[in-house]
Amino acid sequence: MINRTYIISEIGNNHNGSFDRAIAMIDKSKKMGVDAVKFQIRDINNLYRKKSSHGIKEDLGTEYILDLLNKYDFTRETHLKIRKYCSQIKIEYICSPWDIQSLKFLDKFNLNKIKVASADLTNLPLILEVIKRKKEIIISTGMSSEDEILLILKILKKNKSNFTLLHCNSTYPAPATDINLRYIERLKKFHSKVGYSGHERGTAISIAAVALGASIIERHFTLDRTMEGPDHAASLEENEFSYLVSSIREVEKALGSNSERILTQGEMINRENLAKSIVARKNISNNEVFTKKNIEIKSPGRGLSPLNYENLIGKKSNRNIQKGDFLYNSDLKRPSNLKLNKFQFNLNWGIPVRFHDFMKFKSMIKPKIWEFHLSYSDLSVNFKDYIKDNIEEDFCVHAPELFANSSLLDLASRNKNYLKLSMENISKVIELTIKIKSTFLNTKKPLIIANVGGHSMDQNIDENEKIEAYGILGESIKSLKSNEFEIIPQNMAPFPWHFGGQRFQNLLVYPKEIKDFGKKNNINFCIDTSHMIMTCNHFNLDIKKYLNLVYKYTKHLHIADAKGINQEGLQIGDGDSNFDEITQFISKKYKNISFIPEIWQGHKDHGKDFWLALKYLNNKI
Repeated sequence: MINRTYIISEIGNNHNGSFDRAIAMIDKSKKMGVDAVKFQIRDINNLYRKKSSHGIKEDLGTEYILDLLNKYDFTRETHLKIRKYCSQIKIEYICSPWDIQSLKFLDKFNLNKIKVASADLTNLPLILEVIKRKKEIIISTGMSSEDEILLILKILKKNKSNFTLLHCNSTYPAPATDINLRYIERLKKFHSKVGYSGHERGTAISIAAVALGASIIERHFTLDRTMEGPDHAASLEENEFSYLVSSIREVEKALGSNSERILTQGEMINRENLAKSIVARKNISNNEVFTKKNIEIKSPGRGLSPLNYENLIGKKSNRNIQKGDFLYNSDLKRPSNLKLNKFQFNLNWGIPVRFHDFMKFKSMIKPKIWEFHLSYSDLSVNFKDYIKDNIEEDFCVHAPELFANSSLLDLASRNKNYLKLSMENISKVIELTIKIKSTFLNTKKPLIIANVGGHSMDQNIDENEKIEAYGILGESIKSLKSNEFEIIPQNMAPFPWHFGGQRFQNLLVYPKEIKDFGKKNNINFCIDTSHMIMTCNHFNLDIKKYLNLVYKYTKHLHIADAKGINQEGLQIGDGDSNFDEITQFISKKYKNISFIPEIWQGHKDHGKDFWLALKYLNNKI
């Protein structure tokens, strides 16, 4: 689970005395996606000492500050109006009281948090009054020595206060060489909750603070850095602050945890393609001993890892293995006795196959339907070299996502040339499907399952672009309709993997959009449960409500588990969903459709993971 950084837009006195400007800054802060806006309140008459009767003046800096405060400080009534506005638009209001009288006035505001400014870390009477309020306390440590910080820390802990220390350098703007960001790590040794209040130029240092464990980031916000006032120069304008927020959210995703390393889906895809496996150097007979003369290491990494090379030497083969075949984990031990022909389902069931392993699986199991997963190179082979007989079972086809020259299928592309190329590529799939149909005697109108596009490289498209893309996709599929086949798009996850790289998905993610698109265009879908689970995880959606929205437009199911937002195709039970709930819904609602277990790399080791998934689903759907 991602630890979310709490981001504060410090407006302070950067409103320069204008209520309208303050409201505009609150609105922009809300739009930027921050968690809170922060103001300052002070009783100037009681806060600063009176000048003596002899006319002794304060230092120039203090006089400058007093002059600005007298010009720009808000009245208490204005603070109340601002607090009320923040409640209306649902953004948290925080305020720093600079004196006890102002703190007492804030009692009217019913605040969740009170901020203590760096200048008041040593103001013990004020801090003791803040502690009495039993609120969450945020306290900046700028301008303070470590001894002073530790003394206040001791007092806060003694009173069992809920507080966060903010590392801070109180220079406006602060030079990077003075910030000493690693002091965050030292503060975390004293107290677990540490954040960062930044006054530097730019955003890089504040983003780095998140990577070092800052749980709160506070930055000054201004509409114009050239305005009068000491804080503007150390503040971020809207475009910078928006970039800061989005960057922090990106860093949060990347931080992960310090638990055991787990391969990501993208890494596993690339490992399959780039790593090595143990393969047969020559034909190996059942009960023949594995030796260095009959096995070798070759790419790709789809079989037994070379880490098992020494373990395999000296063991006896438990099967006949042809030259060039992968070895698997089951070659290290005797295979299990799972009975493959005893599955009972109310729905038409099948497994995914490639041309080259179809006959192998056909000799092992007799499903109702075969789903051929095509690569673009399959489009140019003679499928009858692999499918020898007329077949009684049904079949369907899963179209390639990737075609020649690294072209991803996109039937929703707003680029006319790319759309034309995608239409040509899907037409090749259709042509091959019609040819395969001549061998499958009982299949009248084969399904062509397709990931139809609608992805983008670096970020999601806007709403108007999405509407346009849906229109293009509808027209594309409509132009391909035929009585000889049926194209059914697949529901998609928010962040799909495309051969080792991740994209942003814009279409056919939300269940309501799937339903509306199906209804408008008279289109059915293949629903992938792992894509559904990741979508529900990301958008906090209810799985049963998702299924209830889309089931009327479902023609085929890909069944697999998922974890988080990017681990798809997992074995049933290995994800973080309640799969019994999913199968109960399927059993109750779905009729006259087909399904396959879509376990990633399930065909490996003689289909072991397919059989395990089918065993789980047996008599449940």
